[in-house]
Amino acid sequence: MDTLRRLWKTKDVRSSILFVLFILVLFRVAAHIPIPGIDQVALSNFFSQNQYFGLLNVFSGGTLENFSVVALGVAPYITASIIFQLLGMIVPSIEEMQKEEQGRAKINQWTRYLTVPMAFLQGYGLLALLRSQGGNLFAQTDSVSIIFMLLTLTAGTMFLLWLGEMISEKYVGNGISILIFGGIVAGLPSFISQAGSLYDRSELLTWILFGAAVLVTIVGVVVMHEAVRSIPIHYTRQIQGARLSGAVTSALPLKLNMGGVIPIIFAISVLLFPTTLAQFFLQAKSDWLRQAAQWSIQAMQNQTVYGVAYFVLVFVFSYFYTSVIFHPTQVSENLQKQGGFIPGIRPGKPTADYLGFVANRLLLFGGGFLALIAVLPIIMQQTSGQSNLAIGGTSVLIVVNVLIETVKKIEAQLSMHEYDG
Repeated sequence: MDTLRRLWKTKDVRSSILFVLFILVLFRVAAHIPIPGIDQVALSNFFSQNQYFGLLNVFSGGTLENFSVVALGVAPYITASIIFQLLGMIVPSIEEMQKEEQGRAKINQWTRYLTVPMAFLQGYGLLALLRSQGGNLFAQTDSVSIIFMLLTLTAGTMFLLWLGEMISEKYVGNGISILIFGGIVAGLPSFISQAGSLYDRSELLTWILFGAAVLVTIVGVVVMHEAVRSIPIHYTRQIQGARLSGAVTSALPLKLNMGGVIPIIFAISVLLFPTTLAQFFLQAKSDWLRQAAQWSIQAMQNQTVYGVAYFVLVFVFSYFYTSVIFHPTQVSENLQKQGGFIPGIRPGKPTADYLGFVANRLLLFGGGFLALIAVLPIIMQQTSGQSNLAIGGTSVLIVVNVLIETVKKIEAQLSMHEYDG
């Protein structure tokens, strides 16, 4: 309550939060504006019976179920971001650009440009995926209607990207993550209502296990997010102006999970890509290509295959994203320039090697723990037979992580304003 009072008394922070809430309301209004040419009743029945599309709906921020103008969510932007981060590991010039402020700004601009064709491509894949499921989901299937739908979906994605950037400018959290968070939370009341209607006293143990899995997930994510390894840093005596400052002891905190929720989002994006791509080849003239597409779709519908792939991808992306945001060599160079060193470790390359070793060891536990929490609901689903558990687990991972990051950003804003005062 004290924090809430401080928040309300600080005009800038209060205005930022109210602005973010307004953007979220605007996002939810757009999420309920359907694209013309879709049978809403048939679409709602289809999503309630298909777990794969239920996961896709979560990833889109809850916008896909209504097939709204923002049905694609921010998935095309995330895909474009993954492409440029992969290019940074392959193309030396892009890798150098990622180390500079102007270079990163240029890459962000290219990412936005790439989002447009990616949205068009993913929109076409989504339409093909829905049409391949049969039923009368589309009231109009002529070429003009399809092109209009694709243009609308692409414009909706760019609109969400603009909203996300406006949220990020308020320094209360990552705008894209907050939009996904808003979509998940908006679907929580309907999920609770459906769970209540499906409740059967004979399945009490199943629901207790479900609650325990959610609780373990929440506690695990919080513990993993807050856990850090503090590396002691000593600074030698330095001359500052006309006086000589003494040695200073500090610490370099390395988080157990440096990537936060990003490995989860990346993993889901990659998991959805093969099935979406396979839709383009279901009607191929080549038999082996058509069979490969059918095999890909069937494989991802197998919960064992899906769970193993999910675990591996989350673990791999934990290492991948950390390698993008944490550079031991650069940290070592900065410490050496500032006269800092790690006790018992020589400056320069030995320091960089030591930091890389510690980071890799932390990631072995952090990435493994994150991957285990990610697939825990799927394990519970296999033992209980409740399909909603897998979707709920992914949602909890994203919601808890985004909440922690947002609260920290708001507290930092409050501290800064109080210090200025």
